[in-house]
Amino acid sequence: MDLMKRPAIRACLFDMDGLLIDSERIYTEVTNELLAEHNKPSLPWSIKADLQGRPGTEASARFLKWSELPYTPEEFYAKTTDRQTTRWKYTRPMPGAEKLLRHLVDQQVPIALATSSHRGNYLLKTAHLTEVFSLFDDKHKVLGDDPRIPKGRGKPQPDIWQIALQCLNDTLSLSGVEPVKPEECLVFEDGIPGVIGAKRAGCQVVWVPDPNILNEFSVTKDEIVGEWGEIILSLEDLDLAKYGLL
Repeated sequence: MDLMKRPAIRACLFDMDGLLIDSERIYTEVTNELLAEHNKPSLPWSIKADLQGRPGTEASARFLKWSELPYTPEEFYAKTTDRQTTRWKYTRPMPGAEKLLRHLVDQQVPIALATSSHRGNYLLKTAHLTEVFSLFDDKHKVLGDDPRIPKGRGKPQPDIWQIALQCLNDTLSLSGVEPVKPEECLVFEDGIPGVIGAKRAGCQVVWVPDPNILNEFSVTKDEIVGEWGEIILSLEDLDLAKYGLL
């Protein structure tokens, strides 16, 4: 990774599930419960990786194609959502998440949230974590059911990242600040679909995968993040100086 050839970072965009909070473990728990009830093996990490960050019904359709459980995507989404709802209040910040966000805010680096979680789930997952999510301006939160995201254009499409960056630029324009270009934007993402979407948006990427997923994709990991990407195992491992964010 040759940062000398890259534009300086002027803004940062963040995924949420599995990146800022540990909600991915709840998705996995609920999915494995349903698989066990149908005498199916637990969810493989290769399939888990394909589902991360995708809109709910799309992820359900992909999961059902693999698992062959006797549900429609809508039925499966409703069934898992019902079980997840009572558990979202137990989500916790991922290591280094709050510290990194506070540092960026203190350094006046514009930040935005771009999550596939719909507003209802977002509120359930974050109501007890206001110390983290209040660091994002409400105008700079793009959720999965945002009407600006065209139908069928969730991750791995670039739209959600492009919209999040536009939100920041709309605010910057009020102060007469030059818009942030995509290549001046650093995306933080734990899921492969989100990484692909960020690359398609023209952004630089820091991939923070679950170690099990990284092990699953050890051969293709460099191809996944691309020339303008980096892999770290925790937000605590980010080298701020490397990106000029000190």
